[in-house]
Formats: sequence, C-alpha cells, structure tokens
Amino acid sequence: MITVKIKKVREYALIPQYAHTADAGVDLYAAEAMTAPAGGQVLVPTGLAMAIPEGYEGQVRPKSGLALKHSLTLTNTPGTVDSHYRGEIQIIVFNLGKKEYVIEKGTKIAQMVFNKVEHATFTEVDELDTTQRGKGGFGSTGIK
Repeated sequence: MITVKIKKVREYALIPQYAHTADAGVDLYAAEAMTAPAGGQVLVPTGLAMAIPEGYEGQVRPKSGLALKHSLTLTNTPGTVDSHYRGEIQIIVFNLGKKEYVIEKGTKIAQMVFNKVEHATFTEVDELDTTQRGKGGFGSTGIK
C-alpha cells in the first residue's frame, strides 16, 4: 500500500474513498455542480491536488455505472496523473447521450487506480524479431 498526500484546493472537495475494501479504484468526486451537454464535454474539478509517490502514477478511469445509466465517459481515458504533478485533478467528462446531464456537487465522477511505473531504455535496431502476428493489427484477426 502507498500513501498519497492530498490537499483540498476548493472548499467543497471530498477526500477520495474506496467503496469496498477490495476495490482497485478510489472514487473521485465533482467539487462543483455543472452540466455535461448532449454530445459534448465538460471539465469537472475535483478540488484536490495530490502528491503521488515517485515511481507511481494515478490513472483516472470512467465509472461503469455512469457509462451504462447516463452515457457518460471520460475523453482522455485512462488519464495519467504523474507523480510530480501538483495541480488540481480535473476530469474531462464526455456525454455520449442525447440529452444534457447535470453533474451535482459530490457526484462520484471518476475513479483513480494507482500503478507502479516502469521506465524503458531504447535500443535502435535494423530489424525486429519475427513473430507469428507480424504487422497485423486493426482487426486483422477478424471478429469471429
């Protein structure tokens, strides 16, 4: 388990909560009421800044209930919050629905999952290893 330092940067910010002890994602809440227009997006403030430990990232992901029941998803998903970022966490919410959706203050708007970060080194080569898949991509294996 890691410890994440957190600071409220808006009066109505709520501290993230895990709904269940075994949940991977911690709930993030809207710090302000706002409206997600039909077919459009809105930037939702959480009112929180975090100090994620070095060697980790926070991934911001959609809430499945909001997607299923209200057609809300996140435009940048997963969104990465780097360990050295100290600004307010904000969520880009996209409304795929046909009517506007009012996000009330205190709504669980997204979830954050913390992951260990591995850095890579890169070696330029003239040829890559041959694999069974090769260059196949974008539906090359079919759907059935």
